Amino acid sequence: MKKFAELILAWYTRHARQLPWRNHPDPYAIWVSEIMLQQTQVATVIPYFERWMNKFPDISTLAVASEQEVLSLWEGLGYYARVRNLHKAAQLVVSEFGGVIPRDIAELRKLPGVGRYTAAAIASMAYGVDAATLDGNLRRVFARVFNITLPANTPPGEKILWDLAAQHLPRGHAGEYNQALMDLGATICLPKKPRCPKCPVRNLCEARALGVQDVRPVVKKKSVVPIKIQAAAVVVRDGKVLMARRPSKGLLGGMWEFPASPVTTDPALGLSAELESAYQLKVFPVSPFATIRHAYTHFKLTEYVFLCTLRGENTLPENCRWISIPELDQYPMGKVDRRITKKLITGNE
Repeated sequence: MKKFAELILAWYTRHARQLPWRNHPDPYAIWVSEIMLQQTQVATVIPYFERWMNKFPDISTLAVASEQEVLSLWEGLGYYARVRNLHKAAQLVVSEFGGVIPRDIAELRKLPGVGRYTAAAIASMAYGVDAATLDGNLRRVFARVFNITLPANTPPGEKILWDLAAQHLPRGHAGEYNQALMDLGATICLPKKPRCPKCPVRNLCEARALGVQDVRPVVKKKSVVPIKIQAAAVVVRDGKVLMARRPSKGLLGGMWEFPASPVTTDPALGLSAELESAYQLKVFPVSPFATIRHAYTHFKLTEYVFLCTLRGENTLPENCRWISIPELDQYPMGKVDRRITKKLITGNE
């Protein structure tokens, strides 16, 4: 075993984080945790994971659940394509693999939402397969210890980091090793102000020796995030509010929203025209209700919300329905629409 791996494993023996999915007897729990942890902090994931396992304790329970049930339980965790893929994958595991999550990496990668990293993480941590992984924490550790100067978020840089992960993988200890590196990146080798004096591999770290640990990993600059403008209608009638369900695919797929549309002109005027075109709804904006700003991964949104009335006869599209205001909490929706709901109920966002 190489010195790097020996030091990492020895440190992990003393400092491993206690997490609810670790040492779990069911690979399903590890799979769920890995999907939840994609682009999400551990502290945020833990309560979601515990609620999820109480509601869907095994893969068969998840497979027969409705999309609305899984979306509701996931609400607030974001990146909703993850949970839709998790749901589809559970159904596939039941139908194609007899309800048993495969241990073979090639088979795992056939599941929706399971890429190279997630497949290796499940295989190594759930089944002890000798498979290298590479998440954000591991990228940072390897980029610093081995002073990788190529941008970590480019194909050439990523290839070097994957090769390093494989080269130093201790056979027979892959699961512990991968988790040890995750913990090291999360608690010691931090993105900013790394705690180098406490690091078990500080004497091997080339970036530290050169004093460049704060600028590793090198990252290629991302393009400017675009700003999108949208308008939404809050239409209340007899204690009910008009809501629309988004298409199953795409951003916030399957979630519920106040009827909304992108606008390029005055938001109030644009709202009327766009909703008539998109929903065949004739709405009349009565007064401004809220202005909500929210940052998504690839764009920033400013949404102008108006209290509206319906004009003339309106035949509701299939994806729209009147929902009692007290029942809105039972319908899964994104953060923007949840903030509108909160203001509608309490007067505050």
